[in-house]
Amino acid sequence: MTDATTTTPLDDEDIEFVTPPKIQAPEDHPLWPKIRDQLRTVFDPEIPSNIFELGLIYKVAIADDNSVKVEMTLTSPGCPVAGTMPGMVDEAVRMIPGIAAVDVEIVWEPSWHPGMMAESARMALDMHY
Repeated sequence: MTDATTTTPLDDEDIEFVTPPKIQAPEDHPLWPKIRDQLRTVFDPEIPSNIFELGLIYKVAIADDNSVKVEMTLTSPGCPVAGTMPGMVDEAVRMIPGIAAVDVEIVWEPSWHPGMMAESARMALDMHY
């Protein structure tokens, strides 16, 4: 499920609040803010937080030709959206003008845990620690 109405432009303080602590991303690349914002429009229908802030996106790489590779995980291997989530991520990122291609890979290492969530997701899910 994607919801383009849920993201707004972020200032530096907001970026830190919504960015998971473990993500690997090319923060200096001009397409990164657009990719980050699009990833924030993708939701697991069972969790009221987007997959970026949940920490499900582990790595984003942008090649010289502006093709994008996304490595992501799911909260569990039995996740009901396991078959559709990569397509949702692909569709969201592919909407950005200038993106040449998108490759989304589900990975299981490291295993996802709640400590991978951004502060915003922990607050939304009332998981303060």
